[in-house]
Amino acid sequence: MRVIWHPQAKEVRDQIADYISRQFGRKSKIQFLQEVRETTHLLKSNPNIGSIDPLFANRPKTYRSIIIQGLSKMVYYIDGDTIYIAAFWDTRREPNVQAAQVK
Repeated sequence: MRVIWHPQAKEVRDQIADYISRQFGRKSKIQFLQEVRETTHLLKSNPNIGSIDPLFANRPKTYRSIIIQGLSKMVYYIDGDTIYIAAFWDTRREPNVQAAQVK
């Protein structure tokens, strides 16, 4: 399987990494990005490991999500042999507003 990131999800991931770097240091940023890479790699061989996300229950696609370091959420769906990372967000923000932005 291959993984494709939606540009906005990639942008938010990078913004969160920059915030972590500013607040907690470069080492924390590296750890965060390493966990994102490991999770993405794990998805390739185990695409259904994420929980079906109830925020997207009314959508035609089945969206799944995985929590990264307790503060970030990676939302994805599977289409054929491709995993699409549709969104990435800070879990401390209003989830319904963020879910509404996912296309």
